[in-house]
Amino acid sequence: MRVYLPATTTVLRTLVDEGLLAGPHTAFAVTPQLRDFYERSDPDADQEELEYAALLTAARASLRLLDVDPTAPRRRVVLAADVPDGQVTPMDDPHVERGAVRITADVRMRDVASAHIDGSEAEDDVRAAVNVVLEADLGSEDAQFVVDQAEGHELAWYASQELGPALELL
Repeated sequence: MRVYLPATTTVLRTLVDEGLLAGPHTAFAVTPQLRDFYERSDPDADQEELEYAALLTAARASLRLLDVDPTAPRRRVVLAADVPDGQVTPMDDPHVERGAVRITADVRMRDVASAHIDGSEAEDDVRAAVNVVLEADLGSEDAQFVVDQAEGHELAWYASQELGPALELL
């Protein structure tokens, strides 16, 4: 199953240096709950659109990770990885976001298909969003506006073999 793992550049550095991220992990994927939600508003939503929705949810979760990692550059990071279905459990809890899954296993470098990372032009907006993401989660419209500014930046795509060089450029 393709999963989208929220991360930071610190997490990405660990993956590149050690070759794995020790599990368990919370990630996002196209779960039945996510599919049902999007198909109600767009019955023609295809797999690619649903995966993009899971990726964007992981990018929002990356903001929360940045909030607790003050040394990481203010760039969202999402890892797209393929893990065995048996190691992924949907979190069908109304208190967690649609598409949330629990991965029981380690995520190894060979499992990672790509990384999606903000460019330098997003740093100011991401920094501002990190400062208010929890307020946005709690319903603040002003904070949500700030988070929306950060989420307006497209994440750059890097193949797994480009991750080491990409980190060197940060």
